[in-house]
Amino acid sequence: MKVYHGSVEIVDKPEIRIGKRTLDYGIGFYVTTSESQATDWTLKRCIALKLTEGYVNVYSIDEKAIRQLKMLRFDGPTDEWIDFVHANRTDKSFSHDYDVVYGPVADDRVYTAFALFESGLLSREELKVRLKSYELVDQFLFHTEESLKYLHFETVKSIKV
Repeated sequence: MKVYHGSVEIVDKPEIRIGKRTLDYGIGFYVTTSESQATDWTLKRCIALKLTEGYVNVYSIDEKAIRQLKMLRFDGPTDEWIDFVHANRTDKSFSHDYDVVYGPVADDRVYTAFALFESGLLSREELKVRLKSYELVDQFLFHTEESLKYLHFETVKSIKV
C-alpha cells in the first residue's frame, strides 16, 4: 500500500517527534492514503512558513506485516473515535500504547465541529451527524519506533507554491 506524508522537508527516515500541539491520535509520524490530502497539507505549511517549495514523501507499507503490531482501527466517526480524538486533543496526560492508529482525519471542518462539541454547543449525536456528512480522508499514526520499521521510503514529490 502507498501512503503519503506532506512536509516542508524530505523525510526519507521517518521518526517520532515530540510536538508542541495535541494531535488526533497522539505523538508520532502521520501518513495518509490520500496524495491530495498530503499535497494540501504541504501547501498550507509552505504558505504559513512563507516557503516556495515543500514535499510529499511517498512510502509503502506491508499490510500483512503491519498486522503483527498492536493496532487501533476506526472505520469512521464512531463514539470511540470521538472519545479517542477528544482525549488526545484536550487531555495532556492521556496516552496510549498502540503501535499504529488508523482512522479519519480531523481536518479544519472537523476541528470546527469538535470545537463546538467541546464548548457544549453541539451534542455528541449532533457531532456524529455532522461528521458523517463530511467526506473524511484517512490517516495512519505510527506511534512507536517499532512501527516505523514497517514504513518504507519510496520517493519524494516536490510541491511548488
